[in-house]
Amino acid sequence: MGISFKYWDECVEPQDMQEMWQEPEVSTEWLDAGETRGQKVHLSRDPDGEPYLTQTEMKAVAEIVVRRHFDSQILPDMLCAIAELASDRQLLVTNYDKKTKQATIGIMQLLPKTAEWLVRDLGYRIYDVEENPDILYRPFVSVYFGAAYLKWLSNFEQKERSEEFVVRAYKGGTKKATHKSTLQYWKQYLSVKESLPSRRFVEDGPSVNNSCASAAPAVFASQNTGGDHVYWDSRASPEDMIEMWNNHDVAREWMKSGEKRGKVRFSHDKDKRPYLSRVEVKAVAETILSKHFSTRGVKSSVLCALAEMVSMRFVNGVRPRSGLMGIDYSTAFWLYMELGYRAYKVDSVDDMTKPFVSMYFGAAYLAYLSEYEGRERTPQFVVQAYLAGPKNVNLQETGPFWLKFEQALGNYEDVKKYSPTHLYVQFSVRHRRV
Repeated sequence: MGISFKYWDECVEPQDMQEMWQEPEVSTEWLDAGETRGQKVHLSRDPDGEPYLTQTEMKAVAEIVVRRHFDSQILPDMLCAIAELASDRQLLVTNYDKKTKQATIGIMQLLPKTAEWLVRDLGYRIYDVEENPDILYRPFVSVYFGAAYLKWLSNFEQKERSEEFVVRAYKGGTKKATHKSTLQYWKQYLSVKESLPSRRFVEDGPSVNNSCASAAPAVFASQNTGGDHVYWDSRASPEDMIEMWNNHDVAREWMKSGEKRGKVRFSHDKDKRPYLSRVEVKAVAETILSKHFSTRGVKSSVLCALAEMVSMRFVNGVRPRSGLMGIDYSTAFWLYMELGYRAYKVDSVDDMTKPFVSMYFGAAYLAYLSEYEGRERTPQFVVQAYLAGPKNVNLQETGPFWLKFEQALGNYEDVKKYSPTHLYVQFSVRHRRV
């Protein structure tokens, strides 16, 4: 028997329904259509009887998924526009390609094998698509994997990609991202996106010195209109929370803001995005270094400066990078499996949004880069390699990277007394892997 949905409740989780009802535009639309809270909500039907999402519902699903899993990394507008083009917002669409003998399914028109790859290799494990690929017909599942794929495309081959590249690659694959066959799709996408309900775009993060953070293209910024606070205790182990409370500067800052043990809120910017204060970033870095790396290794200020540059201290990261230190799941998993950094587990991509986990693997990656290919590397190399990848280092163009690094470092210590040569010892990390 084929997949069939009559009600929203049949294709989403109870938590999803609760959040949908909490969206003012959705609740208004549903109530106007005669739906009742606490009762099953009918899916809209086209003239052929096929279920589809209204633009209001699609917008809500995209914003909820982004808020939960891709904060500051993907714009809901992109998801809405692609869903409009790919499936006309129809839930049960299946398109079979005779040439590849493969079918794309669901509202975001994904190949099941693409979703399985995202689960297996990139750690997107919220939904078990490998056991049941038919769950890709469910709106929250389809949008989740669509967003994950867009995020991967946005940093394809460790290069920051344009919105045009990402959209065209989503349609035709990375090899056809610049081919004439996907040009018309890009034009259609721009037209559709322009017609979507207006959005409010996020511009600034909490960093006082925004010049220290790489500018993000608007497509990968995110609005977060959620009103709920994110708590430290949900992103750190009890042991790590004890270390934070034992830090005098952190304890003073938390008590001053009225925080209580067991329920410590992250700071949130005007768009409700959680971020770490500089006091908190420094405490996390110092804890990680003292527990897992030699005290003769990298200074906490170096890790803090890199956090400023790659994430602006946002808990969930910015741009295509994940988490505080911008370490993606695949890199962390490689450090865990191949190099033996196993103090923290990495079971899924969501683990990279935990500050201590991100900081730990950030320090581990720094250690790896400091001796890349068996050679002792300069600070200029390490900083540029951390930000752009070791294969993309060009020491002739280190100046801007180093200047931004020094600006970020200045938030944590006086850099005037340091030269790049003196900083070198800070990158020579001797680690204890477990």
